[in-house]
This record gives sequence, structure tokens and C-alpha cells, in this order.
Amino acid sequence: MHGIPSMFLTHASDVLGDTSDGLSGSSIVKAFTAYAFDLDVNIPHASYPFGAGVPNKRTALLENLKCFSPKDQYRIIKELCEHPNLPKPAPDSVNNLKIQLIARYGDQFGAVSSETLNVSLVEEVKHWLSDYPDSLNLYDTALTKFNNNVFERNLLDDLRLSLELLLKVIFQNTKSFENQIPHIGSFISTNGGSKEFSNMFRTLVDYYSKYQNSFVKHNDAVIEEEVEFIFEMTSSFMKHLVKMNVRGG
Repeated sequence: MHGIPSMFLTHASDVLGDTSDGLSGSSIVKAFTAYAFDLDVNIPHASYPFGAGVPNKRTALLENLKCFSPKDQYRIIKELCEHPNLPKPAPDSVNNLKIQLIARYGDQFGAVSSETLNVSLVEEVKHWLSDYPDSLNLYDTALTKFNNNVFERNLLDDLRLSLELLLKVIFQNTKSFENQIPHIGSFISTNGGSKEFSNMFRTLVDYYSKYQNSFVKHNDAVIEEEVEFIFEMTSSFMKHLVKMNVRGG
């Protein structure tokens, strides 16, 4: 198991210790003294104001962070990204840091099994997507974010793009997601689906597209229950499309 590179730890410290968008020096010390006590780790900066030789709070944060194991560093960075004393809403720099942390190191240090998603459906979709690596990669990225409680708009973006890439391969074109919708009905009909199912499927994908577009335009924070529903809806779309494509092929 590899650790988290020093370059990433430095970046995390710069973001979390930023003068305007980060944590205060006292908040940093309070958080790290709690981690040090819980994990029985000695840290160099356990009081505030910091002592001589510490140029700024970012340096103190980094030097404290380096005292912990990689697994604990992962947990600390993730929890500091969710700290209640950060500005509200959370700055983009903090959100991006959390997403980068999970995307790069979540499988090693932080991935957990979903307690809400339909696990059997997810595993079935991953099986059906095995011949569509680009789509599967984005689906896995979205799953990692969901399992780590990152209910951000770009989780929905990952799901949408995963489905879009799948449609491009199946339909053998380069059209945008919205422009694929008219093809879905004819594809289902051609592959043995009923007229009623074809119409319903196409209508659901149309509403799905409109829902996604509203979050893209307004950059809103999404609701956890809605993300779960959209995740499973996307999964069902992809599973049935691939199965039909296999039968049709």
C-alpha cells in the first residue's frame, strides 16, 4: 500500500489553511490535538498561537499532518474538508480537494461499501460495462464518490457522461447526450422492445437529461436521496441498453 505523496499533503495544507477560504489557526490546532489524542500521536504544533519558526498556519497544518499514517492522513483531510468552521457554502477549492482525495486514494484508504445503493444492481452493471472501459471508469468514479458521501454535482456529471459514452459506442456516433434521446426509442423497438416500453424508456431518459441540466446550470448542491435514485436509474438504463445491444448483435 502506497502512501499519500508529500506534494498532495502540501496542496491539502495550502487549501485547508488558506487565509480566506480555509480554517483558522485555532481550529487547526483544536482538530489536530483531538486526532493526536485519539490516535496516540505526538504532533509538533499543539497550541495556538504557533511558536517561533512557524511562518504560517499552512506550515503548521502540514507538519502536524505528516506525523500520521497514510490511512489517518486520508481520514483527517477528508474530515477537515467537512469541518463546520469552514466558510458556508464550502469553497470550490475545498470541494475539489475532497473529490481529488477520494478519486486518487479512496480505494486504498477510504472506500466503504454502500449501505443504501442496490449493490446487486451496481455489480450487475459493472459486469455489463466490462466491454465499455471508458463508461465503466466513470461509473466507478461516481460510485467511489457516492460511497464516500461526496454528494456533489460532479457525481451526477460522472453518471451522465458514463451513460453518454455508452450510448456513443452502442449507437456508433459522436452525438451529445440530448441528441441521442430520439435514437433510444427506435433502438429499443429494433431490439424487440414493446412500443409502450420504448416510449416510457425514452421519456424517462428525457426527464433524466432535464434534471441533470438544471444542476449543471445552477451548480446546486444535490440531495442525497435524489442522488441515490439517479444512480440506480442510470444503472438500470445502462444495464438494459447493454443487454439489448448484446441480443441485437
